[in-house]
Amino acid sequence: MGKAAEPPGSGGDIEPVDLKTALEERYLAYALSTIMGRALPDVRDGLKPVHRRIVHAMRLLRLDPGDAYKKCARIVGDVMGKFHPHGDAAIYDAMVRLAQDFSVRYPLIDGQGNFGNVDGDSAAAMRYTEARMTEVATLLLRGIDEDAVDFRPTYNEEDKEPVVLPGAFPNLLANGSSGIAVGMATSIPPHNAAELCDAALKLIEDPGATTDQLLRFVQGPDFPTGGVVVDGQAQIREAYETGRGSFRVRARWEREDAGRGNYVVVVTEIPYQVQKSRLIEKIAELLSARKLPLLADIRDESAEDVRVVLEPKSRTVDPELLMESLFRLTDFESRIPLNMNVLSGGKVPKVLSLKEALSEWLAHQREVLQRRTGHRLGQIERRLEIVSGYLVVFLNVDEVIRIIREEDEPKKELMRTFELTDNQAEAILNMRLRSLRKLEEFELRREFEALTAEKAEKEALLASDERQWAAIAGEVREVRETFSKKTKLGRRRTRFAGAPNRNLDDIAVALIEKEPVTVVLSQKGFLRGMKGHLADPSALSFREGDKLKLAIHAMTTDKLIFLSTGGRAFTLSGDKLPSGRGQGEPIRLAVEMEDEDDIATGFVVDPERQRLLVSSDGTGFVATEADMVSGTRKGKQLVNVSGKAKLGFAVPVSGGDTVAIVGENRKLLVFPLSQVPQMARGKGVRLQRYKDGGVSDVKVFRLAEGLSWTDSAGRAFLRREDEMLEWRGDRAQAGRLVPKGFPKNNKFTG
Repeated sequence: MGKAAEPPGSGGDIEPVDLKTALEERYLAYALSTIMGRALPDVRDGLKPVHRRIVHAMRLLRLDPGDAYKKCARIVGDVMGKFHPHGDAAIYDAMVRLAQDFSVRYPLIDGQGNFGNVDGDSAAAMRYTEARMTEVATLLLRGIDEDAVDFRPTYNEEDKEPVVLPGAFPNLLANGSSGIAVGMATSIPPHNAAELCDAALKLIEDPGATTDQLLRFVQGPDFPTGGVVVDGQAQIREAYETGRGSFRVRARWEREDAGRGNYVVVVTEIPYQVQKSRLIEKIAELLSARKLPLLADIRDESAEDVRVVLEPKSRTVDPELLMESLFRLTDFESRIPLNMNVLSGGKVPKVLSLKEALSEWLAHQREVLQRRTGHRLGQIERRLEIVSGYLVVFLNVDEVIRIIREEDEPKKELMRTFELTDNQAEAILNMRLRSLRKLEEFELRREFEALTAEKAEKEALLASDERQWAAIAGEVREVRETFSKKTKLGRRRTRFAGAPNRNLDDIAVALIEKEPVTVVLSQKGFLRGMKGHLADPSALSFREGDKLKLAIHAMTTDKLIFLSTGGRAFTLSGDKLPSGRGQGEPIRLAVEMEDEDDIATGFVVDPERQRLLVSSDGTGFVATEADMVSGTRKGKQLVNVSGKAKLGFAVPVSGGDTVAIVGENRKLLVFPLSQVPQMARGKGVRLQRYKDGGVSDVKVFRLAEGLSWTDSAGRAFLRREDEMLEWRGDRAQAGRLVPKGFPKNNKFTG
């Protein structure tokens, strides 16, 4: 009878594990796998494992630059079957990117067929496309057969793959990299290889070189799609010093005459990794939404080169302002991040500066040189051993032949007679008879001398740091010449320029469709923007118990100032007003106003204009409208009011030289405007003195033209300068009772 099953709950082979510990262990293993085996490039060869495996598999398939192309499906199959146990689509996508000259600055793969385009179209299926390596890939592989790098078993341990490539090309910075791991990411833009080589040579010459010295050679990123970097030198330096930062890249454009005074803007280069077709679609959407008022039309005339034509609304449009509006709203300006987070030494994720990245690459090149030299020395020593054995044969050819013919164990006899090693005796026994000709002896002696000289040279190289760095410098110069700026591939594509110094307000206005609007504010604080300039706003409808307070004619491009009774100035844009279809929305939704405050007045901003601000207690000062503008919902505190006083008036002073102020006590005072100070904010000075009550109305006028007012019946009155002597005085006086005919409501307009 079999063993009885254990009852449930007895535990069996179940081992209790702390969930937190188990999750931490497993998540850490996953994170490390992603960081090391997928997302971050190695600082030494600038490649992630999938790219390294693709290049290695292509080497094994003998796809050198001069050889025939092979189907991409064949390459992907080899990579997947031997080295990279992941999906074929992921491998092919990585392979396609290495062949795209608009994605990679120096392509590692020479593709034949449809490998996609800058519009974002995908490549053809792998069964249709073919590929082979480029010169850049062969540089990365140089010395791989000479014990330059370590190999490790592949995932199924049937084969071996390189841990890192020898990397004789500064691939990390030249081609850049991007990836998202777990808890970290990397983003390295492409650079110019010739500039990197110059900086590396400077580091070999002076290992203590600073970032500033290296930046004399490395100007900044060099994108395959060109463009213009518009960051300042200080910002670029900071990015390369810390390994973190970003670059503002703009499209390159030029103005092209279209005849009869008209022009078009032609964009010839777009920012890196921006899909041209998607960019044009976005601009077309903005055009139809009327968010690009300066632009009339856009069309794509690209063939092999980028050519996007922009037609302005009219010939008077400033092309710089047109492009600034496009840079603001579209991907014609893009921000490319710099985050040099790489595997330092192939093991430790670390953010490196420009100097550290180049130093680690050079250190790897030195290690590769030492290993290749050591490998060559081993080959030389083995060959010298054989050659010296051959020379013994030529010196004693008859005796050697006798031993081989007559002895039972010729190998041992040769070793004993001529003091040969096992390898030498074996090589002699394997010699062909034709090798015994006399000429061969001279060739062997020549080879022996050459190998001896080469051995001495290699040993001297390994013994001297100076010689090693000189050899590395020679290899770096060779790379620099191959990819010099005189060549088509090496020529710098990205330029540097300062962003046009345009007024931000000008750009903001350029993004708004200019249309007339009537700004309507009701007594209860409901705000709306009516299309057009209404001739008679009194005909507008309002909520029950509400009526018109302010009606201002403006344009959608204007800024509007609303002054609260608490002395705060709030700024609203003419294009952001609530729709005029309803009866408006509360202005308190647009501004943060105190509960006890109300809107005193509102007007369109003119930065040059000044206004006399007067509180209900008779104090005031002059302020320019430019000082009233603010960029927040809280506005700007302009007039300091205290007690029961409220801000009551904001009277334009343009062209005036005299102030007329009327109190609630019906006393009028006329005094020079020059007695009122100009301030940016504050309480101001006393304008008129009262025993009780406050200000009823204020007016600024030209004394020479006289003081005018209208009564409730619409009749106009005018008091000339010589008729106002009775009311003229200095500010802060009480004044005299108003003249005969002054309106009963105590206002200058009845």
